[in-house]
Amino acid sequence: MLELLNVDIFYGAIHALKNVSIKIEEGEVVTLIGANGAGKSTTLKAISGMEKPKNGQIKLNGKEIGSLTPPDIVKLGISHIPEGRRVFSKMSVMENLEMGAFTRTDKAKINKDYDKVFNLFPKLFERKEQMAGTLSGGEQQMLAIGRGLMANPKYLLLDEPSMGLAPIIVKEIFSIIKDINKIGTTVLLVEQNANLALNVADRAYIIRNGEIEMEGNARELLKDERVKKAYLEG
Repeated sequence: MLELLNVDIFYGAIHALKNVSIKIEEGEVVTLIGANGAGKSTTLKAISGMEKPKNGQIKLNGKEIGSLTPPDIVKLGISHIPEGRRVFSKMSVMENLEMGAFTRTDKAKINKDYDKVFNLFPKLFERKEQMAGTLSGGEQQMLAIGRGLMANPKYLLLDEPSMGLAPIIVKEIFSIIKDINKIGTTVLLVEQNANLALNVADRAYIIRNGEIEMEGNARELLKDERVKKAYLEG
């Protein structure tokens, strides 16, 4: 289980996360939804070691990981797909995937994981020698997810995977997120499209101004009038 326990994060004088507690059980898809600036991306950065809590704890299977470096957290099985994809544009698709496996030494398993990524994303196999910067936005998002999977994560943190993509591509990406979960990877999904996120997730947290405002079963929150009014209407 992955947990945040009463986490506070500051950017200078700005209190970005306020006493945030969430938990992600192994095998789940959990989504964190909220408006721009609510603290969604900061939550993922805290888990992956890019931001350090001033107060509180971050635990993986009961072990405190909040003070570890990002590479050490990757080695523990947590992979973070950042907002905006951030592929290595002047490297090929294959080289990007190789970078995803940089913490690993299990070469036979790495080769099997290339096959797993190409099965999930056949377009990447077709373009494996192509420079990442020449891919479409949807293909770059597929590559970013594929690169994250090459770290062989137990937990995949996805930050706004639908951003800037055409609806037909978004549908494909979210179908693949479900497939990733089915093959054994736990997913924490940050997504501004609340309807999409709640339809794919098991459980959800709603964050507002750095505080967890609501939590519960994703299907039940879809029907909640407060959630509909704030995040689903229009």
